[in-house]
Amino acid sequence: MKVLYAIQGTGNGHLSRSKDVIPALLNNNIDLDILISGIQADISIPYDVKYRLKGLSFIFGKKGGVDMWRTYLKSNTARLQKEIKSVPVEDYDLIINDFEPVSAWACKLKNKKSVSFSHQAAVLSPSAPKPSKNDVMGKFILKKYAPTTTQYGLHFKPYENNIYTPIIRKDIREANVKNKGHYTVYLPAYSDDKVLKMLSKIKGVEWQVFSKHNTKASFAKNISIQPITNNAFVSSMASSAGILCGAGFEAPAEALYLNKKLLVVPMKSQFEQQCNAAALKEMGVPVIKSLKKKHLEKMKNWIEGNNRISVDYPNQTQQIVNQLLEESV
Repeated sequence: MKVLYAIQGTGNGHLSRSKDVIPALLNNNIDLDILISGIQADISIPYDVKYRLKGLSFIFGKKGGVDMWRTYLKSNTARLQKEIKSVPVEDYDLIINDFEPVSAWACKLKNKKSVSFSHQAAVLSPSAPKPSKNDVMGKFILKKYAPTTTQYGLHFKPYENNIYTPIIRKDIREANVKNKGHYTVYLPAYSDDKVLKMLSKIKGVEWQVFSKHNTKASFAKNISIQPITNNAFVSSMASSAGILCGAGFEAPAEALYLNKKLLVVPMKSQFEQQCNAAALKEMGVPVIKSLKKKHLEKMKNWIEGNNRISVDYPNQTQQIVNQLLEESV
């Protein structure tokens, strides 16, 4: 069977997850090609990639949300349409899609079936938690961004059939977990200056900040800022007292798996992260809306407390992949 695995390259979560999904696919003796689209990832994968496309990336801003103007400038509709037409989806027996728009729209235009295996598929489920404020446009964008015909979802809880608990990558499962007292920070939608300004108000705490906006390590009193590398980030998380991050999927899921204190700041006007924040809040994870002074007290309470959420995230990647392949033939 000839399979195309299409991966979203905006952010690091999709590619991180693919490092576990790809071996599970290859264990089924299939002929596998990989497609990656997007320009916002900081990591690579140790596999040959047949198609590397610019796709349609949301560009992270520096004030807590998506930079819509830069996203628009980078979208290049003519180039995107050319990329969609260039992917020979008709040559494959199965297309597996992790929220990747180019192959998704290529399948839709050519009336080709495609299978979503993503967190976004679970977020859109009627059974999954949603924010109290209805975001019609955000929901519409999430639904239309990478349309598929069949959905297998991943979420913080298995809210219904075909929704599974997170795929926790091997690096995290095998990490040496301890508590050295520092706090790991990953807030890619905020500038380093904004993060520094907020964290510096909390004295007596060591912060290890991982930045999308800085290519060199720097230090300011009790705060270190360093570019993102997989080993350093995993080591920091595994040895931390707690993790402060956006309300994406992979980082909060890994924090929960490591049984670390977790505080999330969802990106502004980003429906998926607002949904994730609603799900995490329902589980007991504290959420703050932004890095503003009015939320400082809640951050201090989080540091002083010891609220840890127990989860059960078994290693079931191979079983899910086997089921997906079996049901999609």
